[in-house]
Amino acid sequence: MAYTETQTVGYGTRVGNSFKGIGMGIIMFLAGTVLLWWNEGRFVKTDKMLNEAQGKTEELATIDRIDPEMDGQLVYATGVAITKDSLTDADFGFGATAVRLQRTVEYFQWVEHEKQERKDKMGGSEEIVTTYTYEKAWVDQPVQSESFKAPEYQKKNFVLTTVEPMQQQAETVKFGAFVLNQGQISRIHGDMPLNVKIDSAKLVSMNKDTRRLIRAKGIQVDDSTACVYALQNTLYYGANPSNPAVGDVRVTWTMVKPENKITIIAKQKDNTFTNFKAKNGKSFSTLVMGTKDVDEIYESEHDENSMIVWILRIVGIFIVIGGLKGIFGFLETILKVVPFIANIFGWGVGVVCTVIGVVWSLIIIALAWLFYRPVIGIALLAIAGFLVWVFAFKGKDKLKELAAMAKNKAAEARVERDNVI
Repeated sequence: MAYTETQTVGYGTRVGNSFKGIGMGIIMFLAGTVLLWWNEGRFVKTDKMLNEAQGKTEELATIDRIDPEMDGQLVYATGVAITKDSLTDADFGFGATAVRLQRTVEYFQWVEHEKQERKDKMGGSEEIVTTYTYEKAWVDQPVQSESFKAPEYQKKNFVLTTVEPMQQQAETVKFGAFVLNQGQISRIHGDMPLNVKIDSAKLVSMNKDTRRLIRAKGIQVDDSTACVYALQNTLYYGANPSNPAVGDVRVTWTMVKPENKITIIAKQKDNTFTNFKAKNGKSFSTLVMGTKDVDEIYESEHDENSMIVWILRIVGIFIVIGGLKGIFGFLETILKVVPFIANIFGWGVGVVCTVIGVVWSLIIIALAWLFYRPVIGIALLAIAGFLVWVFAFKGKDKLKELAAMAKNKAAEARVERDNVI
């Protein structure tokens, strides 16, 4: 069942809010510009660091003994990481020998979803219709239904128990004769189920407590009804795991096995590994799962660096464009007294802001490359100049067309109004 709220925002309020948006637009424009410049520098520095590191990487002959002559060198090694640490979930009394032990918790709850539709009205006001819908779903935190908009869904949620998520990591993981640090251990992954091991007496007690909570909510359950189930690596609180009810809880355990094939590139330091620091100050070390050769690892690092630079470029360009729209958005809002004229004008402003934002972004990227890599920077400046030329000379006709369209629409509106009168 959906629940709706309708709100009307007056023309004066909208105009005032649009002027407030200018400040945020300026902040976004500057933030996007800084991000674009920083991103190019980060990419170039990382690329140079990786090239320097690859040229200095030496393969360890063996990890079974520590070679003092390799101390301080950037080394490559592959082998098995092993731990004998026993990790225990103290709250439930079981665990395993593992690199990592993790407990996750989910609650079956009513969840509220919100959707807004905005409609411009003649005279400049805006109608906002907010629709709230509800569904049952597994979530990682109890949902406070008291704040739900629909009265019939308020106070519908409860939970049979609350359990905090938990993660433990082995203190000592050996890699042949070496010992990995905590940062390197955290990169070892490959979760697998850890079966629940709870003695029958404790399970009976847990069932009794859960039945009492269920009855407190007005739900009748028989004393022989199981309300806590140990299902492989999951402990389920509820009357029927195959048919979840609001309030049910499931707790799941996973572990990273104690023996894992890994490959590491890092600077050897005594009996462990640390970061390699390049001439430009960038640091590097990596640990990957499985057996990988040196070239394969560095190729992957270069690919990741390229992917990040393109993601941040796109993000930066959108922030710049969004900032420009925020700065000039008040012009469209002022014209909202006649929505269709405002929409046409707003479309034009959007096009102009997009073109200017892209050109500005290309200029910033080009200037950054001029600073870091001049040849590519000159090429990017040439592209930006071409876009400016196209927009300056070819865009005039489009702007005239938009102006004529707006003029015709205004004339049609006057004729329609005179006919009504």
